[in-house]
Amino acid sequence: MNATNSNTDLPKKSKWPKRIFISLVSIIILFVAYIFICGLTYSSGTRTGIVIKVSQKGYVFKTYEGELNLGGFSQGEGTIMVRNVWNFSIPRSDTAIYNAITRSEGKQMRLHYKEVIHHFFWQSETPYFITKAEPVN
Repeated sequence: MNATNSNTDLPKKSKWPKRIFISLVSIIILFVAYIFICGLTYSSGTRTGIVIKVSQKGYVFKTYEGELNLGGFSQGEGTIMVRNVWNFSIPRSDTAIYNAITRSEGKQMRLHYKEVIHHFFWQSETPYFITKAEPVN
């Protein structure tokens, strides 16, 4: 009889450490996948208009933000043109693009951009990141 009860005398292993480890690994994998997916480009293209504003914003996380007036449609003589503004962001590491846009403020420019699926609050206020800026003659 003693031989059959020997299995019950062994201390049971706790499953909590294994569950915690699996949970932490799962959370890390999901977080890395989320960051990877957020960095993917959803669309890219160009927009042409007059740069009307470029500024540095943020209390802690400074970002470069701007506005491009794409123009509008007028119904004829004496009517007001509708303002069509496109908001964009400049990557913090691209000071050359920021300087080029600042020098051409008030002039017509062609801005090449990429739109990301999701942006983080420390990156920008918009999902549109300028990759290249060139003046239009």
